[in-house]
Amino acid sequence: MFRHPRAAVAALAASLTAAPAWAQAQDAHLARNLAATCATCHGTNGNARGDMRPLAGVSAQKTLAAIADYKSGAQPATVMHQIAKGYTDEQLQLIANWFAAQPVKK
Repeated sequence: MFRHPRAAVAALAASLTAAPAWAQAQDAHLARNLAATCATCHGTNGNARGDMRPLAGVSAQKTLAAIADYKSGAQPATVMHQIAKGYTDEQLQLIANWFAAQPVKK
């Protein structure tokens, strides 16, 4: 494939430096992307309509406590007990932080 060892080293170095840049770009949107899965029930950016509980502007600690209650079964739910178990603690922290930072629409 490569005729010169230097070309192979250069190609390897280029691929190794591109990977962190790509991962960093993905991480910048990871919280938003994870939180987007909540939009069906909790509204765009956590601004729910109707009887659904809004998440926008709610402190991350309060959101995480509610999720923990769903996970443990302390809080009855139709689907949240299942959904909450599908995320890692790190992902839930990202989601809770993201919603906490969202403005509440009136």
